[in-house]
Amino acid sequence: MYVIRREWLVKRVLLVTAMVVVLGLALVVYFMVKESIPAFKQAGPANLFSSEWAPGEGRYGMLIFLVGTLATTAGGLILGTPLALGLALFLTQVAPRRSRALFSRGVETLAGIPSIVLGWLGFTILVPWIRELSGSSGSGILAASIVLAVMVIPTITAISRDALEAVPSTYAQASLAMGATRWQTIRRVQLPAAKHGILAAIILGMGRAIGETMAVAMVIGPASVFPTSLTSPTHTLTTKILMEMGESTGVQRSSLFAMGLVLLMLAMALIALMRRVSGGRSATPEVVE
Repeated sequence: MYVIRREWLVKRVLLVTAMVVVLGLALVVYFMVKESIPAFKQAGPANLFSSEWAPGEGRYGMLIFLVGTLATTAGGLILGTPLALGLALFLTQVAPRRSRALFSRGVETLAGIPSIVLGWLGFTILVPWIRELSGSSGSGILAASIVLAVMVIPTITAISRDALEAVPSTYAQASLAMGATRWQTIRRVQLPAAKHGILAAIILGMGRAIGETMAVAMVIGPASVFPTSLTSPTHTLTTKILMEMGESTGVQRSSLFAMGLVLLMLAMALIALMRRVSGGRSATPEVVE
């Protein structure tokens, strides 16, 4: 009887915990929508998604900042994904057992570095270096992309490593037994078998990059203009919210909440995409020729 009551209590506690999480998410969505409504009503969707930001003139366009967000995120993934995937392959396929723990601890340490520290290093080291090489201000999409690449590497590496380790060892044994080389086995058997997990890792890394604020704000400029090159200053949605929320009022404040709502929708879309990708069947490895 005591065991039954304890199990009943544990189930109820877990149910309440789950409901608190769901309620918290619902409240966040409700609050963001509620605060964004004045901007959509008074400024209008066409105004909000235009390319001009001039609150004094009644212009609240977020297109520039949306482009900056997508550009820096894409740049971070383009630079970080190959490095992260290569590191995951090294840890699972190449590294000796004794050194795996060392490299794994290094990845975990990188994941634990505060974003403000990475942003400060980017501001004091990376931006002057880019300025010296390009003759520009040094701030912009390139600097932000490099910082974001460093930040997404631990996420993509950890999940890709788990996906590769989940591939049955018999796949590799059968491939090697058929005369395939080690690289052919990795490229034609193990990577295709783990592709759903790797795609999920990239999507999660994308979500990490989209929501970053402080590190990007320190190296991207900022400037409320479309970037004309990789080294021209611009803004992202997160940095614009950070810069203007403290002094904004009225429709301007509501438009910043609308930017936050767009970010929230992007994050939810990525989560849905990740669930769709990771919920699919494992890919069948190609036959080694």
